[in-house]
Amino acid sequence: MLKTDPAAIGSAEFFDRTRARLRFDVPPGLIDPNIIPRSGDHGTDRMLEIIAREQPVRPAAVLIPVVDHAQPTVLLTQRAAHLNDHAGQISFPGGKIDATDASPLDAALREAEEEIGLAREFVDPIGYLDLYATGFGFRILPTVARVRPGFKLRINKSEVDDAFEVPLAFLMDPANHQLHSKEFRGMERSYYAMPFEERYIWGATAGILRVLYERIYQP
Repeated sequence: MLKTDPAAIGSAEFFDRTRARLRFDVPPGLIDPNIIPRSGDHGTDRMLEIIAREQPVRPAAVLIPVVDHAQPTVLLTQRAAHLNDHAGQISFPGGKIDATDASPLDAALREAEEEIGLAREFVDPIGYLDLYATGFGFRILPTVARVRPGFKLRINKSEVDDAFEVPLAFLMDPANHQLHSKEFRGMERSYYAMPFEERYIWGATAGILRVLYERIYQP
């Protein structure tokens, strides 16, 4: 029987499931404005349709670094408070895909090195999660990766204020997935939040974590 209790799923089983379910196929919606990534929320999907008509697509890549402890953790960052976009928010390492990046995976690995000094030798990429779109025109392709413990981080203070780990079991427990709503041009749209201790994880980061839960933890 497939276990769905996050606390009952150890590191080995999580990575086995992830390798079985994810691939490195790049979805065409990463750059095609006519393909709208679906969120499952009517208001959000309608917002994304409007944004796709009004703004250019901004392809981006992030790394979901799952640290291979006996009880795995997810390595997250807190964006620098002085940034113009999403200052102070909790994020994955990542950013826009540059023309010099060989792939979204390469962009995610490069950004993780630049932002927090996570060396590639500690990172074992597993596959892409579903494409995630935001109200700012970003099309984010997350790479789930196994990270071997023992790494040393070097925080780039021009981009990131802090890096920290959160237990994967906490993030994958639907009891911790708060569903909120906000208005966009007269329409209600939903978003997730996953507060952890003094950290407020919400928006795209929480939304991507919810997708990870749906892909890996649900049958």
